[in-house]
Amino acid sequence: MVKSIGCLVIAALTCSIFLQASCTAQSRDGQGEYRKFTDSRGRVIQARALEVRGDQVTLQRSDGREFTVAISAFSEADQVYLRGLTKSAEAVATDGDWPAFRGPGGMGVSNATELPLEWDADRNVAWKTALPGAGASTPIVFGDRIYLTAYTGYFVPGESGGSLEQLKRHLLALRLEDGRILWDKAIPAKLPEEESIRDHGFAASSVAVDQDRIYVFFGKTGVFAFDHDGNQLWHADVGSQTNGWGSAASPVLYKDLVLINASVESESLVALDRTTGEERWRVGGHRRPDAIREAWNTPLVVTADSGREELVVPTAGTVYAFDPQSGQPLWSCKTDIGWYMVPSAVAADGVIYCLGGRSGTAALAIRAGGSGDVTATHRLWTSQNGSNVSSPVYLDGHLYWAHESREIAYCVVAKTGEVVYEERLPRSGQFYASALLADGRLYYLTRGGKMFVLAAKPQFQQLAVNDLSDRSVFNASPAVAGNRLLIRSDKYLYCLEAN
Repeated sequence: MVKSIGCLVIAALTCSIFLQASCTAQSRDGQGEYRKFTDSRGRVIQARALEVRGDQVTLQRSDGREFTVAISAFSEADQVYLRGLTKSAEAVATDGDWPAFRGPGGMGVSNATELPLEWDADRNVAWKTALPGAGASTPIVFGDRIYLTAYTGYFVPGESGGSLEQLKRHLLALRLEDGRILWDKAIPAKLPEEESIRDHGFAASSVAVDQDRIYVFFGKTGVFAFDHDGNQLWHADVGSQTNGWGSAASPVLYKDLVLINASVESESLVALDRTTGEERWRVGGHRRPDAIREAWNTPLVVTADSGREELVVPTAGTVYAFDPQSGQPLWSCKTDIGWYMVPSAVAADGVIYCLGGRSGTAALAIRAGGSGDVTATHRLWTSQNGSNVSSPVYLDGHLYWAHESREIAYCVVAKTGEVVYEERLPRSGQFYASALLADGRLYYLTRGGKMFVLAAKPQFQQLAVNDLSDRSVFNASPAVAGNRLLIRSDKYLYCLEAN
């Protein structure tokens, strides 16, 4: 190894045996222009940097040949240049980011335009990447990267064998440009785990990303922070319980905190320090009156009319609000919904809208800003029209969603809950993915890979039905990356772009 690094120029020119595995004739878009690189012994080569991964750099010569070598093999000046590429390419936010579950505001809304309207397996697919494992988490976009979770080793759809001892959860980094997997960090499961997870498996929580770190929630196995090179920075334990439905809530970033809905693991909400992973506050708890019970949704930070910020989480029977900085309880509201709560809430103009349940009351609206039990004073309406899995979107005084199993798309008046339309989406099957609002359209993705595209207005208008069926299951919510859509199945990640 030392001899090969020392002979950098010879290795670059001849693609020596040591470097044959990484030398190719493929052409890829690089991060830098062609320039002179000097190794630690003063020898020079003309090349450009294609990719920086941790302490390794992949260079490309002018003839297209590529080779990978340690950054430490170069002069100090070149090392500074190469590590600077890592910061500029991997950790700089852009307007097209989708940095957390349901996007920048956590409500499934994007201001993107020129998104694709129609596609199939052969049309408007910019790229398609086979994934190393299954999962139901949303693709998360930050800068030129996509971050995604998956699991392998046990209970993988379409695969036989495996054992809980082999179960691993993965954090993947992919290049947004072409879908290439840049790195894959595997985390062994903390045992004992559930022997089976219904419907969505062991990787349903999406990550959250900022300029410094990627935050990952792997249920009982814990909460992790990684840097953009895939190096683990810290790990926190938020509880040891498991459930046959698994975990699904995603991290929420608020100021210097990472907020975790650990309803499954400890019936708690937990706030962790972003930098260290140290626990800052915790509310709820097993068998406590304020336990965060049967809540598979991702919490939402909303702003009341007074300007007060409130962390809202719907649970079985009750919606709770807390001060997101301190965890201090603010208010609670009865739902009259007789089921667990899976859909994530949305909010607008100081009002929170929640869906849930399979029968009876299935939706409600609550005005934020109250204190104590606000059921009688701040609950605005309830409705029997809702959804047990998929989350809604809000636009111009209306709520839109697709029911998870009835093949029905809804539009209701947000102020009253009155139904504007209730239209069937024929032969659609189930909807587990949450609604996406972008480019004046509503995107509803089925578990079978069909995407129903409707006009985002209170008159029903179906614009397109697209099909990406690949013999796997599409449980993950779609994401937006600039003018592209990202859709993930158990087997593949698709990037869709209008031609």
